[in-house]
Amino acid sequence: MSIRIGILGYGNLGRGVECAIRHNPDVELAAVFTRRDPKTVKILTETAGVYSADEAEAHRDEIDVLILCGGSATDLPVQTPKYAQWFNVVDSFDTHAKIPQHFANVDQAASESGHVGIISVGWDPGMFSLNRMYANAILTNGKDYTFWGRGVSQGHSDAIRRIEGVQDAKQYTIPVEEALESVRRGENPDLTTRQKHTRECFVVAKEGADLSRIENEIKTMPNYFDEYDTTVHFISQEELNANHSGIPHGGFVIRTGKTGWNDENSHVIEYSLKLDSNPEFTSSVILAYARAAWRMNQEGQKGCRTVFDVPPAYLSAMDGATLRKRFL
Repeated sequence: MSIRIGILGYGNLGRGVECAIRHNPDVELAAVFTRRDPKTVKILTETAGVYSADEAEAHRDEIDVLILCGGSATDLPVQTPKYAQWFNVVDSFDTHAKIPQHFANVDQAASESGHVGIISVGWDPGMFSLNRMYANAILTNGKDYTFWGRGVSQGHSDAIRRIEGVQDAKQYTIPVEEALESVRRGENPDLTTRQKHTRECFVVAKEGADLSRIENEIKTMPNYFDEYDTTVHFISQEELNANHSGIPHGGFVIRTGKTGWNDENSHVIEYSLKLDSNPEFTSSVILAYARAAWRMNQEGQKGCRTVFDVPPAYLSAMDGATLRKRFL
């Protein structure tokens, strides 16, 4: 029997989940729920229906896991506890500082309803979180580093587009190569925010806009650019569309550590990702955890979980014997 998946929200992430389902024969897309007019949403899967988000509860018996593809700022804090009343759920909530509260809210709703909710699934938080945890458990005497990029920051790009006079923009986060190589050499540098990453902005200005003002507003924007060395390029809409239409990303999780009675031996653990499509990779991670959510609920588990709480074997469509033969 296939695991029946529902998708709530059909933006970049929702479309990525639909594509990932195609490559996983043990799952099927049962329905897509949208806040738009369902008649205007065209999906790729001919066998699945498109419904209003308000109709989701009525389809509770047709869906094994509902994947929530909304944003972390305002959507998921409300949606994940709400839909955990009726479904096993998985989300990609990525506001790190607010994860403990989000966990508590989802845990209460899922525990009361008898469902499993897995939150903060993706690559960071998610795969990067796992690798930070594994490395800390192994090298207890050490130091952590995370570098993001080179990749598009969707939040920072949106912040630029909100500046008066800006028509469109893309912003790339770029690791400082010298800092990255120093960490890889095991030198354990103490790095400031500015020393770890730079930011590069490609901006389409509206006709007649003050370019100097826009550049200054970008470079001095608190919480986004003021702590970084930032380069601003003004380009045409045609050039932005031609050269910056994708959403690539990636990064590195590194832990350096010492072992031996007198710390005489040094070690470096590194995990890296290079992604052509941030949302499509994130969707693939989420779908694997949807499989895990269904399996855990089938066992009678309920409540909220994170990637730390899920056995790796639950992510794979393969059985234990095959996993041991192929990967162990």
